[in-house]
Amino acid sequence: MSERISWRYAVLVPGVLAALSMIGPFSIDTPFPAFPEMGRELGAGTEALQLIVTVYLGSFALMSVFHGPLSDALGRRPVMVAGIVLYVLASLGCALADSLPLLLVFRALQGLSAGGATIVSRTVIRDLFDGPQAQRLMSRVAVIFGLAPAVGPLLGGVLLQVGPWPLIFAFQAGVGVLLVLAVVFLLPETHPRERRVPLRVGAVLGGLVQVAREGAFHRLGWATALVFGAQFLYIGGAAVFVVDVLGQGELDFWKLFVPMIGAMMIGSWLCGRAAGRISARRLISWGCTTSFVGGVVGVVVAATSLGDRMPWAVVGVSLIALGNGIAYPTFQLMLLDRFPARRGAVVSMATFITLVLNAVTAVAIVPVIGHSALGFAVAALVGVGAGQLCWAWHCAVEDRDCAVSGVGDREPVELL
Repeated sequence: MSERISWRYAVLVPGVLAALSMIGPFSIDTPFPAFPEMGRELGAGTEALQLIVTVYLGSFALMSVFHGPLSDALGRRPVMVAGIVLYVLASLGCALADSLPLLLVFRALQGLSAGGATIVSRTVIRDLFDGPQAQRLMSRVAVIFGLAPAVGPLLGGVLLQVGPWPLIFAFQAGVGVLLVLAVVFLLPETHPRERRVPLRVGAVLGGLVQVAREGAFHRLGWATALVFGAQFLYIGGAAVFVVDVLGQGELDFWKLFVPMIGAMMIGSWLCGRAAGRISARRLISWGCTTSFVGGVVGVVVAATSLGDRMPWAVVGVSLIALGNGIAYPTFQLMLLDRFPARRGAVVSMATFITLVLNAVTAVAIVPVIGHSALGFAVAALVGVGAGQLCWAWHCAVEDRDCAVSGVGDREPVELL
């Protein structure tokens, strides 16, 4: 690919990829404003309604292991199209559900199918570009992707003013139809036949095992998952944090999501601006440090009388999101460059780690710490601190390997 990127690859492809990656957070966040109405109509309390998030995340995590390897074998576009078509059908099922158990069944189907777009789309940019170009375009996708958690609750609240809660899921189905058309008509196939791996159970599982046995994958994957997990704590627990802790209404989710996601988008923009100017290692270190500072600020604020008051209650998580925006795109590229022939498997495994952590957060951590702003802040600080330690461990291992052998894989990372 030439240094001069065509308009199609500079604008259309990142736009489509960002829209595809938005399905995940969009599916999580849009129903939040409808929880009170859904609870009244379906006869469910807050903890039962939290299963709408947990079931989706759990099923997404379960299937995420396979979407990437399937795209390594079949190509990117077939897996994305099939996943979105199933997502549309599952969304229509959610809209027609008349009980919580039935709704949860279709939410599980949404989770199983959504990864076909969300996961596979991340490999396409690295298929097309490398070096600073890849970092710049990955950052553009992250900026657009960041809109989903902010737009989702706002859109859900607007839809509730127009009709009942099933309209939210019908709208998700309509978005899915548009995305199928975008993939078919605008997105090229970026994984040609000569690069594909055999579609055999042994080959698919072997690729996953190959990735899972790499120590660097776990250090980078867990660093990414833990730091982002601190931010997701507020996303997955938004219904509890905004309504129960802060005492806000069903149309007030924007007070959390706009500053948090705005900060992440600014961080992603800074990441793109730094491409080719600042080494990947330094950029990630800056991002992780920013998130850690945000975690500390969040605890300090939450320990005061301002902890449950807006806008002070979201200052810490907004700084965490800023750091995520700076580091996350480069983390993704660093992981993809580990296994050029198994990019789908790498993204699947990294996504699996993140989603399992997020599902555990939603079902086990939020109910325990969700009674106060301080509980949220302390849990977030633990997450960013653990992620910072994983990144420091990775840097120490690479420094040691370079010192022992005189060569290593740190230099290609530095050249991103």
